[in-house]
Amino acid sequence: KDFENEITRLTLESVQAIKTIQANNGEEGANRYIISNNESALNVMETFAMIRLNNWDNPTVDIIPLFESVDDLQNAHHIMEQLYTNPEYSKHLKNRGNKQTIMLGFSDGTKDGGYLMANWSIYQAKIALTEISRQYGIKAIFFDGRGGPPARGGGKTHKFYASLGPKIENNEIQITVQGQTISSNFGTLDSCRYNIENLLSAGVTNQVFAKEKNELSADETAILTQLAGLGYDKYLSFKNHPKFIPYLEKMSTLKYYSKTNIGSRPSKRSKSDQLDFADLRAIPFVGSWSQLKQNVPGFFGVGTALKHFEDTNQWDKVYDLYHNSLFFRTLLENSMMSLAKSFFPLTAYMKKDPEFGEFWQIIYDEFLETKRLLLKIADHKSLMENYPDGIASIQIRERIVMPLLTIQQYALLRINELNKEGDNNDDLIKVYEKIVTRSLFGNTNASRNSA
Repeated sequence: KDFENEITRLTLESVQAIKTIQANNGEEGANRYIISNNESALNVMETFAMIRLNNWDNPTVDIIPLFESVDDLQNAHHIMEQLYTNPEYSKHLKNRGNKQTIMLGFSDGTKDGGYLMANWSIYQAKIALTEISRQYGIKAIFFDGRGGPPARGGGKTHKFYASLGPKIENNEIQITVQGQTISSNFGTLDSCRYNIENLLSAGVTNQVFAKEKNELSADETAILTQLAGLGYDKYLSFKNHPKFIPYLEKMSTLKYYSKTNIGSRPSKRSKSDQLDFADLRAIPFVGSWSQLKQNVPGFFGVGTALKHFEDTNQWDKVYDLYHNSLFFRTLLENSMMSLAKSFFPLTAYMKKDPEFGEFWQIIYDEFLETKRLLLKIADHKSLMENYPDGIASIQIRERIVMPLLTIQQYALLRINELNKEGDNNDDLIKVYEKIVTRSLFGNTNASRNSA
C-alpha cells in the first residue's frame, strides 16, 4: 500500500497472493511465476529478487522465462547459461530439485518471424537449451505456449511431439490448451481419453520407435535452416509493407478483439491509439487473419521458400526431406491445414479496392504458390487428402460459419464506407460495429482452432 504506482503494487501483491495460497492449500496451489517476453537473464534475476524481497528468503516458486521473439529464441541458451552459472540462482535451482521449466512462445514467434522461422527457431532453441541444461546438470522441462491453429503451434500436436529427436529433452512436456478448444478436446469422456492418449503416446512413440530415426542429419539441418531463412525474408518484406498495419486496421476485425473477452490478455501491449506491430498480441493478430479466411501466419513464406529449391533444380532435396523427416512433414501438413481453412472468395472484392487491392493480391499469390508446392511435395491432388476425417470436419464447420463471415465482411465494408462519408453516421456505425463484435464469438467457436 506504500507504492503509488499501481503496476508495482499489484505485482508485489501477486507474490503475496502466492504465499497465501501456499499457506492455505500447499505449494502446488500456486508455485510458478512466468515472465512473458523474457529478453535477458536480468529479467529472471529481477523477478527472483522481487519474490525474495517479499520476506521470502528461500521461495518455493519456479521462475519460468518465456522466450517469444525469433532473436530471444536464438539467444535463449546463452541467457540460461548465465542463470545456471549465477551462484544465487544456482542455489535456488538446487532447492527446486535442479529442474528448470522454460516456456517457448509459438504464437509471438510466428507473428515476429513467420511460420517456418518460428517453428525452426523453437526446434533449434530446444536442442541448444537441452544441451546447455544437461551440461550443468539441470533437467529442462519445456512448457510450450501453443494456441489452437498451426500459426500458434497448434495443428497435429501428437505428430509434432512424436517427431522430436533425442537431442531434445522430453521426459516431461507441458503445453497450454486454448480456452475455446478445452470443451471440444476434453469435454466428453471419449474426446478427453482420445486426446490425452494422443499426447501420452507421442512421447512413447518418440522414445520407443523413432528415437534415432528422428535425429536430423547435418544436410537436413542445413536445408531446414535455408528454408526458414527464405521464408523469413519473404515474411519480413510482407510485414514491413506500408499497407500491412492499415490493412489489418481497416479491413480486418483486429481492433474489435479489445471489445470481446477472446484471449487472455489485451489485444495490444500499449494503450496508445496508434497501432504498432510490436504491440500486437498474438491471439487477435492470428485471429484477425482467420476471420478474413486468409490464415497468413500459417503459410506465408512457405511457398516462396519451396519455390527457391524448385527454381534452382534442388527440388529432390526438399522432396526427400518431406518423405524422410516426420518433423518437416508435420510442419508442412499443419501449413496445409491453414490453407484448407482459407477461403479467398470471401474477400475477393478487396482485389478492386484502390488502397488495398495490390496488398490483397500479394497474399493471394503466396497462397496459390504455397498450395501448388505443398500438393507437389506431398504427391497430393487436394489438401489434406490423407486426412479425410480432418478435411470433412473442416468443411462442415466452414459451411456453418460462412453466412456469419459474410455478414461480418459486409459490416466491415459498411463501416469503412460510412467513415469516408463522415456525415453524422455515428449511430449507424455503432450498429455495424456491434455486428462485427458479435460475429467474432460465433466464428471463433465454430472454427475450433482459429485463435
